[in-house]
Amino acid sequence: MRIYPVVADSMGVRALSVFIETRINIFIDPSAALGPRRYGLAPKPVEWAALEKFKSEIRELAKKTDVFVISHYHYDHYDPNEDFFAGKKVFAKHWREKINYSQKKRAAQFHEKFSELCELEYVDGKKYEIEGVELKFSHPFPHGNEKTRLGFVIMTTVDDGTQRVLHASDVEGPIVEEAADYIISEAPDIAIIDGPATYFLGYRFSQSDLDRSIKNLKRIAENVPTVILDHHLLRDLKYRQRLGDTYSHLNLYTFAEFRGEKNNMLEARRKEL
Repeated sequence: MRIYPVVADSMGVRALSVFIETRINIFIDPSAALGPRRYGLAPKPVEWAALEKFKSEIRELAKKTDVFVISHYHYDHYDPNEDFFAGKKVFAKHWREKINYSQKKRAAQFHEKFSELCELEYVDGKKYEIEGVELKFSHPFPHGNEKTRLGFVIMTTVDDGTQRVLHASDVEGPIVEEAADYIISEAPDIAIIDGPATYFLGYRFSQSDLDRSIKNLKRIAENVPTVILDHHLLRDLKYRQRLGDTYSHLNLYTFAEFRGEKNNMLEARRKEL
């Protein structure tokens, strides 16, 4: 199995996009986007250039994809304007169940456009085997804490018999202990996790949520050999400071670091840009 972290916030745009090559090619959350406003500022030219670069790479990888996975219906995880889903198998978060109002509208648009054009299945809590590769999907977890208004997301586990990878999209920490328990129980070799939204600390993200995230991340780092932590977390220039001694565990990486590159946190640096 080859795990290719395509793009995430440590690389300059909003995403948690992963391409997995094994006996089948699996593309999880094949999209990227920019934060429309940050520090009251619109995206800068270097951000638009990064977005176009990664969008182009996503389109090229989509040509080789056998199975797409959509964890939820925010535009940095799926792009309704792309046509590369047509003719392919698409495993997606349910469009009507355990979903908030805004995502339900987006999901309905996706269903209307693609349900007749691709092999679309809603996979919450289901398991599949394709050419000896197991794909397991969690039941929906909150996009944040238990009181979130942002809806729900599903996690994906891919196991080809040689390696086991889990993708935990937009759990924002994870804050919720049940989400951390699930990640650990899946016993992945690599866990790809959306980190806490510390850039909202004191506003839409509480110190209590951060404390829960730190506790959960330490447990995960103690049980999972490699943890790739990115997305919301990498919108905060002080992200390592926020997580304190969590990084005493040396098995935590961003997307960029896992690829052997330097972090390039463009949104977090928008004032400077």
